[in-house]
Amino acid sequence: MTDHSSEGSGEVPHDEPADRIRSDRPLSARVWGYLLGSKANFAADREVGDMILETFPDFALLARLQRRFLARAVRFLAGEAAIRQFLDIGSGLPTVDNTHEVAQRVAPESRIVYVDNDPLVQLHSQALLTSTPEGKCDYIDGDVRAPEPLLEKAAETLDFDQPIALTMLGIMGQLPDSGDPWGITRRLLDALPAGSYLALSDGTNTNAALNKAVETYNASSANSYHLRPPDQIARFFDGLELVAPGIVPTPIWQRDTPVPAEPPTSAHALCGVARQISA
Repeated sequence: MTDHSSEGSGEVPHDEPADRIRSDRPLSARVWGYLLGSKANFAADREVGDMILETFPDFALLARLQRRFLARAVRFLAGEAAIRQFLDIGSGLPTVDNTHEVAQRVAPESRIVYVDNDPLVQLHSQALLTSTPEGKCDYIDGDVRAPEPLLEKAAETLDFDQPIALTMLGIMGQLPDSGDPWGITRRLLDALPAGSYLALSDGTNTNAALNKAVETYNASSANSYHLRPPDQIARFFDGLELVAPGIVPTPIWQRDTPVPAEPPTSAHALCGVARQISA
């Protein structure tokens, strides 16, 4: 996830990352990392994480399922779709099966650019830059609300004349409707050539306990998360060609695997992968 504690400015901070770290307020990347088992967090992050788990015990499972979807999607993109460039926005703290690790196992020449603006993620970004000799990795301290500057920076590593996979997991839920997350997604996609892909997931507002857990998080955090109904998540894929099995709960996105008639009880986030058929 990306921290939007300076929400509204649209500017990328230029202070040293260590100077920007706030240990007294929970931040999304650190709380999310805590739920995934990371130790890169502070007491405020753990306190909110525990409150979330008390309200909705499956929240940590949702975080793990989202990471597993990322790994499956990237394997498909680097394999069957033959994508060799990835723009991972809202990368969060490094964990197992980061985008470059999955992509470069399939295609060692893959190039990956990570984007986040949590200063702790920046401090840990060296773990995201351990590329194969054939490929390349880079990290941008950028803000999804200001897509043009981060796209300009990403072009130093990625060739925007060749297809790029844009991955955004849990990031657009951090923007309120007033921030036009759909328009921002379109601005990002408009910069990518035909044959590029979008892989996106976000939480739905279809479970009362999850809604309450997110309210608890929003009341304490420096930034907020916005659950949305399924049709609003589907809007992110407007104009794109969905890859089978379409927009489904994150636990069941599998290529060439039938979708079960009844989704699992942990299906409180939707995901999809789609191809851009025209620039």
